[in-house]
Amino acid sequence: MSEPILEASGITRTFGHVQALRGVDFKVMPSEIVALIGDNGAGKSTLVKILSGADRPDGGEILLNGKPVSFGSPSDAQDAGIATVYQDLALAPDLPPAENLFLGRERVKLGLAGKLGFLDRQAMRDESAKVFESLGVNLKSHRVSVDTLSGGQRQSVAIARAAMWAEKIVFLDEPTAALGVVQTQRVLELAKRVRDSGTSVVLISHNMPQVLEIADRVHVLRLGESVANLTPAESSVDDLVREMTSGTKEGFTA
Repeated sequence: MSEPILEASGITRTFGHVQALRGVDFKVMPSEIVALIGDNGAGKSTLVKILSGADRPDGGEILLNGKPVSFGSPSDAQDAGIATVYQDLALAPDLPPAENLFLGRERVKLGLAGKLGFLDRQAMRDESAKVFESLGVNLKSHRVSVDTLSGGQRQSVAIARAAMWAEKIVFLDEPTAALGVVQTQRVLELAKRVRDSGTSVVLISHNMPQVLEIADRVHVLRLGESVANLTPAESSVDDLVREMTSGTKEGFTA
């Protein structure tokens, strides 16, 4: 049996008098989509922020490829191969898709032009086109600004950017919340392609049918605790809702 890429044990986090996480255990296996679900206030966002470097735990341990790690910032997590796509996407609306993929990592021209800071936009377009093609992302144009793209295409650009730079794990925070039916299906298929390319995906979602459709495994949080690990093929929406609202840790294994 393969070892987890990422494994969190006994993660705690308190905000004032509120204990957001109460010894949470969570793991991500190689090339899988694991859905992280729970009702509002379950601790999903706090756990994701900790695992992606946006927050720090009060206690517990995080292992990456079996070695202890401590992320002081999102850039630390990114350097370790972990990226997060939040609901706001964090795209630069006035830039085209290629330059959004290279945001903060821009390619510059060779020679004197590069030393003067001139960007190699053609090189970025060529490389991004390969990434989009490998992930099956079809855009109406690679030269228009992303604010002219549909919601689904903007989401696809953000996911492609994360997958391009994250060799281990991509966290997707409610990626289909504002999308229509067709765009939602395309984003779900993109998540599968990211997994099939060798990068694991953690899906945070309130849409239970989507979770059952796309996930290889479902991890349930309730009131800051891990309460269940479920197999979608053996579970129903009612099962997920029951664990979210009245689950216990009895028999739970991370």
